[in-house]
Formats: sequence, C-alpha cells, structure tokens
Amino acid sequence: QLQASGGGLVQAGGSLRLSCAASGSIFSIGSMGWYLQAPGKERELVAAMSSGAKINYADSVKGRFTISRDNAKNTVYLQMNSLKPEDTGVYFCVARRVATTGGYRYLEVWGQGTQVTVSS
Repeated sequence: QLQASGGGLVQAGGSLRLSCAASGSIFSIGSMGWYLQAPGKERELVAAMSSGAKINYADSVKGRFTISRDNAKNTVYLQMNSLKPEDTGVYFCVARRVATTGGYRYLEVWGQGTQVTVSS
C-alpha cells in the first residue's frame, strides 16, 4: 500500500513537498515516481527514480522539481519549487517491481493521490 501526503493550496511561485510511503512487508522496490493528472487530462509522468538512482523528469518540471528516495523507509519525495498554475492537479505516486518478504511480486502499485492547487 502506498500513502501519499503533502498536497495543498499554494500561490504561484511557492513550494510544496510531497511524500509517499510504501507500507507492508516490503523486500524491494524497483522504481518509484510521481504522476500528475491535471483537470481534464490524462495522467502524465512528473518524475521517477529507479532503485539505482537513475532519474527521469518531465521537461515541464526540470529545474523546479526534485525527486528523492529513502530506500530504508520505502519512501519517495517530490520537492516542488517555483510552482505554476499548470502544476495543478492530483499527484499520484507509483511503485514498480515491488517484492514482499512473503514472496509476492507486484508489477505496479499506485497510491491514492494528493491534490495540489496552485493559484495565480
């Protein structure tokens, strides 16, 4: 299970930090990342980080957002600076290639989403 938090209402130019923690008997997680579903649009990748620390960012957030990961806590973070109104939407976290101590494997696990609203 993934639990996301940290969303809220912020003015343009402001900052927010999102967190997403995986709970349960986690043995390993391949990649963790964040997607944005803006109003009326499809879900799109914002940033992702592999277990080997390889990072991908959407062009629209490069230089403004920073993804980080605490493997010991099975948690991924998204530091969002210089926020713009177009960053508004629901942010979903995802964990891929999840293995549990009980031997179960999941290709993809999604969190419940956290709302970010940036006012102009």
